[in-house]
Amino acid sequence: MKPIDTVDIGRGYVLKNRTVLAAMTNKQSHEDGTLSDDEINWLVRRAEGDFGITTTAAANVTEKGRGWEGEMGVWGDHQIPGLTKLATRLNTTGTISLVQLFHGGMRAPRALNGVRPISASENTELGMDGEYTRMMSSTEVSQMIQSFTDAAVRCEEAGFSGVELHGAHSYLICQFLGTKTNRRPDHWGGDINGRSRFLLELIKSIRAATGERFLIAVRISPIIEKAGIYLEDSLALAQILCGVEIDMLHISCWDVFESVNDGIEDSLTRRFRNVIPENFPLISTGAVWGTEDAQWLIDQGADLVGVARVGIAHPDWPRNLNDPNYLPKRPPFTENHLRSVDLSDVFIDYMKRWKNFVVQ
Repeated sequence: MKPIDTVDIGRGYVLKNRTVLAAMTNKQSHEDGTLSDDEINWLVRRAEGDFGITTTAAANVTEKGRGWEGEMGVWGDHQIPGLTKLATRLNTTGTISLVQLFHGGMRAPRALNGVRPISASENTELGMDGEYTRMMSSTEVSQMIQSFTDAAVRCEEAGFSGVELHGAHSYLICQFLGTKTNRRPDHWGGDINGRSRFLLELIKSIRAATGERFLIAVRISPIIEKAGIYLEDSLALAQILCGVEIDMLHISCWDVFESVNDGIEDSLTRRFRNVIPENFPLISTGAVWGTEDAQWLIDQGADLVGVARVGIAHPDWPRNLNDPNYLPKRPPFTENHLRSVDLSDVFIDYMKRWKNFVVQ
């Protein structure tokens, strides 16, 4: 199969190709979490560029769980009109539209939210001003599951095809999955079965509250040592997730070409493909740039190729993948070029934090 091939992902959805615009922070939303026209235009431009799946930035499910300024929100009904505007425009392009749902957990600083951060256990990390998080009570865990569910229902009401649960990159779901960040003695902790219970209950609750055609994807990080997430558990988690009612598994590799230094030379994508059902849709993301990269990743077992940075600078990336030699320009990019592909000045300023991405 090739990146430009169609793929049936179930629930009546056939993707026009195997490309996925992964969720990316862009800081273009308003203070109350509502979408700005800048954020809508940025996403629609990529959908018009023929991405098979277009995923929003991480969208917070509670007002006090924000991880950064300019963050998209799905915690209140006041956000539904903007969500509806975005979904309507995305859906006219033929893309599959997903909202990525998350909560910052220990990465939701008091300076931004005005409250002490919460997490699976008492944790701290750099950037939290040394403040220890408060361990969530069982009641709070149940309330958080409801917050995720309510957010998913809003997304369905707005017209999105589905949601992606952000279980990667050390945010709240990921904190429940890690052995270092989740040291709970109750049934929300323990082995991988206990630590994954929060995620599994999210899936169960969202599936019960939404319609038959509503898609649920899950994104996980294969390895985050500082959180206590290791490959063996992540592979076990993948097998668990493929046995419940989700539609796609998304592994966030940072660099799909790197292998784990454990004596096995297989790529991370191949490692996951080998343990999950052959027909289960697998998305893999990290450092893909040209057609050759995308084809290599598919040959490794990915059904769908996720990209981030190349999609920022090249919104029509999927349209060029019929050329086996396609290799788009790499960074740095001028501010004028980024404006021409619908990045606002806010987004451009944010990308200046990424080394050598914007010409200074």
